[in-house]
Parts: sequence; structure tokens; C-alpha cells
Amino acid sequence: MTVTTVTIRGATADDADAICAIHNEGIVDRVATLDTEPRTPEMVEAWLADRTHRHPVIVAEAPTGIVGWGSLNRFNPRAAYDHVADFSVYVARHRRGQGFGRRILEQLIVRARTNGFHKLVLATLGNNRAGIALYTRTGFTHVGVYREQGQLDGRWVDVVIMERLL
Repeated sequence: MTVTTVTIRGATADDADAICAIHNEGIVDRVATLDTEPRTPEMVEAWLADRTHRHPVIVAEAPTGIVGWGSLNRFNPRAAYDHVADFSVYVARHRRGQGFGRRILEQLIVRARTNGFHKLVLATLGNNRAGIALYTRTGFTHVGVYREQGQLDGRWVDVVIMERLL
């Protein structure tokens, strides 16, 4: 694993193009998300504008530009779930496997603790081996599998559920 110099910082509207491009690679690759419709930079700008301090979006910026992003997301609107967050981590296709996802996830964990979360949860496609390995290495445990939870390209796919108490 090679991690070049990278700065993890809060995302701004200026990062919308890069976040959009990286997210859309994830959709095309069919590994980490059940999203099927590509996003536009305008959609990402609006999404960023709606974020709160408690649910930030961060980017990993290398000397060559944005190489990945992550976010803490509201798990459920019911008040009983206010201390649980879902999260997203996406790394540019050409930079995967170089340690950027781990750096982003570690910073999300720090921010989750700082923001008063008790637990982080995730749902990922069952074939996301690299993501599941990353989550396991960073202390997440396997909770279960939603069998045939969604359809991608006409086939049913499983979704793995994991969690980590903070």
C-alpha cells in the first residue's frame, strides 16, 4: 500500500466536480453502491449545501487533486437513532488500493466521535471485497446480509451490513 501526501479536509462547492466524477465511477463499477443513476455536479453542489456540521463531507486531496471523498450520513430520521451514523467512502478508480480509503475512513471515525455519535453502520454490496476488508481492518464487525436486496443489471445482489461502536 502506498499513500502519497494527502490532506483530508472538509469538502466545498469547488469539490463538486471531483466528488461527482468519483461517485459516478463507483456506480459504473458496480462494487460499492446500489445507485444506478449518475449524478451531476449540480446535484452534488446541492447535496453539499444541505449538509450539516454533524454530517460532514470530506475529501482526500493529493498533489494531483481530489483522490477520494467520504461522508457521515443520517442513518434514520427517528430521534432514537440520533447517535448512529451511516457513512460513505469513495476513492477514484485509479487510486484504489493505495491507502486513501483508510485515511478517509479513519478521519470519518474521528469526526463521528467528535460529533457525538455512538455507532457507525454501513451497507455495501456483497462483492465489495476490498471495502469489506477495509472495514474489518478498521474495527467494523459483520452484522448480517440482506439477501437479494436489490437489482443491478438484471441480477439480484446481496448487501452486507457492518457496524462499529465508537
